[in-house]
Amino acid sequence: MAAADSSNGATTNASSQAVPRPPPTPSPLRYSKFSQAKLRILVTGGAGFIGSHLVDRLMESGNNEVIVADNFFTGSKDNLRKWIGHPNFELIRHDVTETLLVEVDQIYHLACPASPIFYKYNPVKTIKTNVIGTLNMLGLAKRVGARILLTSTSEVYGDPLEHPQKEEYWGNVNPIGVRSCYDEGKRVAETLMFDYHRQHGLEIRIARIFNTYGPRMNIDDGRVVSNFIAQALRGEELTVQAPGTQTRSFCYVSDMVDGLIRLMEGENTGPINLGNPGEFTMLELAEAVKELIEPSAQLKITENTPDDPRMRKPDITKAKTLLGWEPKVSLREGLPRMAEDFRLRLNVPKK
Repeated sequence: MAAADSSNGATTNASSQAVPRPPPTPSPLRYSKFSQAKLRILVTGGAGFIGSHLVDRLMESGNNEVIVADNFFTGSKDNLRKWIGHPNFELIRHDVTETLLVEVDQIYHLACPASPIFYKYNPVKTIKTNVIGTLNMLGLAKRVGARILLTSTSEVYGDPLEHPQKEEYWGNVNPIGVRSCYDEGKRVAETLMFDYHRQHGLEIRIARIFNTYGPRMNIDDGRVVSNFIAQALRGEELTVQAPGTQTRSFCYVSDMVDGLIRLMEGENTGPINLGNPGEFTMLELAEAVKELIEPSAQLKITENTPDDPRMRKPDITKAKTLLGWEPKVSLREGLPRMAEDFRLRLNVPKK
């Protein structure tokens, strides 16, 4: 049999290459004739930025019991304060690199630092979180018959040679760079997800998340939107990494949460890109922050970080056709909402 041609760096959905086993049997409560049990959902990293907004949406539906497991390295109990004490909510201080035994129906696996400042702080811990943490969550999903969703990242595409990035693109990643603990860690996590899907019949979902912003982001996490807004509110210069023409696409957090839930509840394994295809250079973003938040702010060009991608823009054709999803909140709508949250947390009076 002839070998498949991989010269163009593209691949088909891995689930179509092998017939997976039937999924493990979930709890008998799912088939109860006399009572409608709430769906039991585990969110790892649920005290973080995106995780806490996801928990809000899951709790507000009224149909779920939500368990959050978080080690609070980058997350905060403050993000979940309105749910603490609620009968359908449980918060566990837990590191996913250790085994967790709970009975759940769905797992949203978000646990991993996503900001370069945090994931480069302890790169060995970061790759252990991505690899061992994902193995532990897959083992849990296999034991209890749960469906599991992994939040992967646009970083799996590295510094892309294809623009915009489609899910079939294999990426251009430095395996030994300072960002590799995150980039390659997520790539291995995706591999593990599909291996468990093919070998053990697990129901999996993979979301490749592009840049997301909104309230509850860590103020000093080093990501560009939070940097610019915090600097503008503090009266500091907006530090634009050279050359300033590199591009990113920014998705507001409420849109991202909607995409994650649609992916979990749909019938497609993914990977599926979730992000806003609106593309901005760093200089354009800085000018937008100036205009909307602090017109007197000055810009300062600084040295760039190693392996920083030059372009980043999702092709969301699959998200549109398979999930019926596309972002609704524009950057001009979202930036002031995030700035108001930062203003309150930094205790900066409104002008």
